[in-house]
Amino acid sequence: MIKTILSNVKQYTFPSLITPVFMIGEVIMEMLIPIMMANIIDKGISAGSISSVVSYGLGMIAMGALGLFFGVMGAVCGARASTGLACNLRDAMYLNIQKFSFSNIDKFSTAGLVTRMTTDVTNVQVAYQMILRISFRAPVTLITALFMSFSISSRLASIFLVAVLVLAVVLVIIMSTTMGLFQKGMRMYDDLNEEVEEDVTAIRTVKAFVRENYVIEAFRNAADNIRDVFVKAEIRMAFNGPVMMICVYGSMLTLSWMGANMIISDELTTGQLTSLFSYVMSILMSLMMLSMIFVMLTMSMASGRRIAEVINEKPSMKDPETPVTEVKDGSVDFCDVSFSYRKGSGNNVLSDVNFHVNSGETIGIIGPTGSSKSSLVSLISRLYDVTEGKVMVGGVDVRDYSMEALRSKVSVVLQNNVLFSGSIYENLRWGNPDATDEECREACRIACADEFVERMPEGYDSIIEQGGTNVSGGQRQRLCIARALVGKPAILILDDSTSAVDTATDSRIRKAFKERIPGTTKFIIAQRITSVMDSDRIIVLDDGRVAEFGTHDELMERSEAYREIYESQTSGSGDFDEFG
Repeated sequence: MIKTILSNVKQYTFPSLITPVFMIGEVIMEMLIPIMMANIIDKGISAGSISSVVSYGLGMIAMGALGLFFGVMGAVCGARASTGLACNLRDAMYLNIQKFSFSNIDKFSTAGLVTRMTTDVTNVQVAYQMILRISFRAPVTLITALFMSFSISSRLASIFLVAVLVLAVVLVIIMSTTMGLFQKGMRMYDDLNEEVEEDVTAIRTVKAFVRENYVIEAFRNAADNIRDVFVKAEIRMAFNGPVMMICVYGSMLTLSWMGANMIISDELTTGQLTSLFSYVMSILMSLMMLSMIFVMLTMSMASGRRIAEVINEKPSMKDPETPVTEVKDGSVDFCDVSFSYRKGSGNNVLSDVNFHVNSGETIGIIGPTGSSKSSLVSLISRLYDVTEGKVMVGGVDVRDYSMEALRSKVSVVLQNNVLFSGSIYENLRWGNPDATDEECREACRIACADEFVERMPEGYDSIIEQGGTNVSGGQRQRLCIARALVGKPAILILDDSTSAVDTATDSRIRKAFKERIPGTTKFIIAQRITSVMDSDRIIVLDDGRVAEFGTHDELMERSEAYREIYESQTSGSGDFDEFG
């Protein structure tokens, strides 16, 4: 974990190295000032020498100015290094997430990834800055103050040493007992973010069902769980303060008593006792800073592990050493394919799937809910890898392609249609960043989206709000189809992507596909049998297996299940999912 975090310091190595140097310089200046003060008292005031007071006073001013300079430079360099590390960590996580396969993404929840990139990185950033500044400053201050104290009086300085050892033991005990609580608390942040994400995304549904009180209660429970864990941890951490104060102020009382007796017996001067009190305060401050570091390190260690998990996660799918970079055509072959979302579990969602599709064919896919229709088509663009068998596109195993080359030729319009904030042109060019305006408009004409886009005030320059909330479900579906067409794919997959479109428009879209993109292989998943019945061939899926594969007429003759579906939907007497 530490190696992973530090490997992302990169270009901020110099500020990271120079910050401790500045902090040590500041400490040295601060440690010399009490010596100058003791000299002012003993050699200046007590001896009645004004010149000594002036010379030592000017020395104190010079040391104070140097200490200020070192402190400011340490703060600037430390801030630059810590914020730079945070930026690099977010970049490293985000870049690796973009390489994740769907199975990698399934391992981390969306809310968990958000927490790691925000709260966890902030914890590590604060801890890193404290390490660069305080973790060098505090020990150096502590050691230097103890050394200077021993040089004045080893007998009195031993009091501080005992106090430091007692406090160190207490800090170790507190840290070891709170680490698990902080780790548990960070996992609960994931649950809280997930609750917020779900409720905000589905806010219209929440309001439609008048469930505001329910989601508020769920949020409060998640927030209360975090509070309880962190309160428990903070209660344990709170013991650090009283123990430290007992040690330090006990040391000061002992120092005052023994120091006064030593002055009376001429074993110590007043100036030396004054400087010892200054060193006591330095030790006090360094102990306080060390305790803060231990608290922050305890929290940041949990955050650091979570960040390292994302950065070190290996994508389950990667390009071969010599990938194929060109898709010859849109033919598709499934050869003895079985697939499970969790390899080795034995719970296959697809089993023994075999079929061949010619380039340019239109293939309808129909089946009851949960029959793995979406899982089937996700293997074509290699969103997942097969568990057994192989999927071939253009006569080549999809695992032999460069994923970028394969996916640029296999356009998928998913069930959940997502548009991004920006103009319609900008959304369409997700399919091809170099597409011309005419190519974007032609794709919209094929998807029957031109009819509503051209009626919008700004036409294709009209702004789509985040999530596409300012267009209807059917309009959103048609824009997503157009976006897929802009890339001029060899294979087009529509995963129930016309469910919100009226049947007349659905028919026009299918007709446009046949006339304008005849060379593109088309897979159409649908619940409406009218959306697939004029396909070249139709796959009937049942419980992850191909029950039937043929034309509409062939299936009407030999498939009782398909015939029942057709009759129930065309007669209007039932719903598709009643059959299966």
